Amino acid sequence: MAIVKETVLEVNHYTDRLFHFKTTRDTGTRFRDGEFMMIGLEADGKPLLRAYSVASPNYEDYMEWFSIKVPDGPLTSRLQNIQPGDEVITNTKAVGTLVMDNLKPGRNLYMLATGTGVAPFMSIVRGIETYERYERVILLWSTRRVEELAFRELLETLNEHPVWGEISQGKFMFYPSVTREDFENTGRITEAMFSGAVYEKLGLPPFDKEHDRAMICGSMEMNLEFKQYFKDELGCVEGSGNSPGEFVLEKSFVEK
Repeated sequence: MAIVKETVLEVNHYTDRLFHFKTTRDTGTRFRDGEFMMIGLEADGKPLLRAYSVASPNYEDYMEWFSIKVPDGPLTSRLQNIQPGDEVITNTKAVGTLVMDNLKPGRNLYMLATGTGVAPFMSIVRGIETYERYERVILLWSTRRVEELAFRELLETLNEHPVWGEISQGKFMFYPSVTREDFENTGRITEAMFSGAVYEKLGLPPFDKEHDRAMICGSMEMNLEFKQYFKDELGCVEGSGNSPGEFVLEKSFVEK
C-alpha cells in the first residue's frame, strides 16, 4: 500500500465531538465519489491509519475529511489537534460500496445518513456523475443536535452555489433532522421514511424500487433497520460491484 504525505490546508471544529479538515491531494490519488481511504498520522515512527470517507468530490485538487473526536482514541485524540501546515498520511487507493456503479439506473437517488455517515454523501452530492444519472438527488441526514449538522448551510444553498449549483442543476433536495432538540424536522430518518413525512415535506412520491435507489451510511442500528426495510418490506436487492441493485450500504463501517 503506497503511503503519501499530505499537508493540512484548513481545520474547522464544529463541536467538542466533531471536526472537518481539508488537505492537499497527491497527483497519484484516485477515488470515485463515495469511496473511502486510509488516513492518519505517523506515531512513534509508525503509520497510524483509519478508514475515512473522502468528503470532497473527485474533481477537486484537495480532499476533505469529517471526523469524530474520541478522547482516548489512538488516532482521533491526536488528529483533532492538527493545524494548517501540519502533515497527515494517506494511502492512494480508495475503495467502498457507496458508488454509482453498484446501483441500477434510476430516477431518484436517496442518501440516508446519521452523524459522520454523511461524509461520503458530501462527495456524491457535489459529484458531476450523480446528476447525470438521476433526476432528483435527496439527502436525509440526522444528528443528535442542531450544531452537529456541520454542513447544513452548504447543503441548504447547494443549488445556488456558483460552482456546485451548476453541477446540481436544481436537482438536489435536503432533509435535515435532529433527534434531541427542537428543529424544523425532529426524529430519526428511518421514521421519516417509514411514515412518509419526508415525501410529504419534499413533495415526492413514495420510494418505488422500480425507479428509486438508496445509499445508506451511519450508525449500525440505522444501517440494519434500513437494510431490513429495503430488502424485506420493499423487496429491493442490495447492490455490489458484481451485481448492481436498488440499494447499497457501507459494510466497512458496520458489523453485520
